[in-house]
Amino acid sequence: MAPSQLTSILAKEEDKLLACIHCGLCLEACPTYVITGDENDGPRGRLYLMRAVGEGRLSNKSQAFERHIDRCLGCRACEQVCPAGVEYGQLLEAARAELFSSATQRGVGYKALRFALKHIWLQPVRLKFVFAVARLVRDSGLAGLVLKTGLARIVSRRFEFGLALLQSSRPENVRTVDSKEKQSRDFRRNTGLSNDVAPQTKVYANKNAAMLFGGCVGEGLFSRVNKATVRVLEVNGIGVAIPNEQVCCGALHAHAGDLVGARALARQNMKAFAHTENVPVVTNAGGCGAMLASYGHLLRGDETFAAAARTFSERIRDVSQQLKLVGSKAGSNVTTEAVTYDASCHLLYGQHAGEAPLEMLALVSQLNFARLEGSERCCGGAGIYNLLEPELSREVLAEKLGHIKATGAQILATGNPGCQMQIGAGALLAGMKLRTCHPVELLDESYARAGLYNQD
Repeated sequence: MAPSQLTSILAKEEDKLLACIHCGLCLEACPTYVITGDENDGPRGRLYLMRAVGEGRLSNKSQAFERHIDRCLGCRACEQVCPAGVEYGQLLEAARAELFSSATQRGVGYKALRFALKHIWLQPVRLKFVFAVARLVRDSGLAGLVLKTGLARIVSRRFEFGLALLQSSRPENVRTVDSKEKQSRDFRRNTGLSNDVAPQTKVYANKNAAMLFGGCVGEGLFSRVNKATVRVLEVNGIGVAIPNEQVCCGALHAHAGDLVGARALARQNMKAFAHTENVPVVTNAGGCGAMLASYGHLLRGDETFAAAARTFSERIRDVSQQLKLVGSKAGSNVTTEAVTYDASCHLLYGQHAGEAPLEMLALVSQLNFARLEGSERCCGGAGIYNLLEPELSREVLAEKLGHIKATGAQILATGNPGCQMQIGAGALLAGMKLRTCHPVELLDESYARAGLYNQD
């Protein structure tokens, strides 16, 4: 059997593979194992498959290897409970790199993904056009109409869920509407802080400075969250610069196994943020933040970028982490409705944000907060896993929606756009009255109502 790409990659990662002591603590933390009960759908089983391929005992074209590596969510919850410290996420990317380069690439969905990653996501102009079309379909009401009439389900359940994902990103789904809403919206417009006006790109020389990573999905479908992030940071004395040259973080590429594409995007982002190397790079998307924080590992073999990549990774902070470091102002009450919080896997396990997002929510006065059981477990989104592995994704999501329903909450806050869309789409199709938002949006609204944006 000819040596595979995975063989050489895993040889470099041998210490991480051998670190697994087969204790099984990872199994109950793994959403796919909990659902299927199949050892190969758990981290321990997948590590065994990786070793078998790496050592030549199993073909890299094995259906078992392909199936069970594909079915992994990549949530990295297993890393949190592993006593041996196995860096499973990095090994998963190595395994998927082998599948990505395989001549027997699987399924129409994965072939479409390969095409999109190469011909759209690596081309910023094309990517902006795709998101512009998506916004048009969403904001014109077409997506909602097709969903309401049932035409989407006639096409396929996957198409229906895709439209529901888009529909759940609508701004109307996240507003905490009450009698004060119009007043706060008019107040922002009068002070130059309207959601319709993008914040100016500017560089600050003071010590309380940050650079914002906007993200492709973030800017394409959730630009309101980026604008809210800028307002919240600035009212807390943190000047914000937004490099125009930034591109997609590369998470979709890395998770799909296209490490060549991921590295190309990483190098571009490092150049975009290089002119202020001592300033933190703030994100509001758990998936993007975790990817940016892994550039040191991604580019460790690049002699030109390796050292700079390690430094860049150390600069990454979620908006909640940045606010915690500087200390933040409290705001006013925004709603009497119950609010719950779901942790983004990559924000929790990739960026290790811990309690920072909850502490940010606590700045909202008199928040009617309802604790969510299983908040630390994946919602089943995982990038576009929900479209590539829809059946398993639906089962993971069903458990999440059941826990959300038990809280009685009408609003769910979470720190990743993919999670917002996944949970929002599931709630929409299930007929649940639930709005999703980012925690910083609630804090932004809280500040507006407290009158903080008109203070010098």
